[in-house]
This record gives sequence, C-alpha cells and structure tokens, in this order.
Amino acid sequence: MTKNYLNLLGLACAARKIVSGETLLKSIRSQKVHLVLIANDASDNTKKKLTDKCHYYGIECYIMEENSDTLSHAIGKNRVALGICDSGFANKIKKNIGG
Repeated sequence: MTKNYLNLLGLACAARKIVSGETLLKSIRSQKVHLVLIANDASDNTKKKLTDKCHYYGIECYIMEENSDTLSHAIGKNRVALGICDSGFANKIKKNIGG
C-alpha cells in the first residue's frame, strides 16, 4: 500500500487545514473537523477520549497503522492525533487510506 495520504497530510498542514492538541477537541465539539487520525502508539486514554468524542459527534476517526513519528514527520510537528478541517482533503485521505 502506498502512503500517498502522508503527502496529503503535508499539503493540508501547509494549507492550515489541520488541527491538533487541545484545539482538536474543541474542533470536534464544534464539528469543524471532517476526519480524525490517531497514531497507533498514542496512549490508551488519548485513543479512547478521541474515539468517544468522534463517535458522539458523528465524525470519522481512524487509528492508523503508522506511529506518531511517521505522522509527525508528514506534517513537520510532533503530534499524536490530527484533525482534518477541509472536506476535500478529508475525502481524499479517506480514499487513500481505504476507508
């Protein structure tokens, strides 16, 4: 499987269409996020908190097979979870992931 979505993450970050950290939780609550990606090495508490929030607000959430180093390298910042705010980027990333 090619990792084209990692390139898309870099483009989305450059276009300022990615949120993370505490802003991610606020964006999920206000439903400004279309897709949430979580690294596989995130803590169990982080995974549960984000997946529960996404499920409650009806936002798609994927726990990736990549670790946080790979996702961080794709966007140039140290992050464990990312939210995609643009529907075009979100749909293209979902298509590349296979979801």
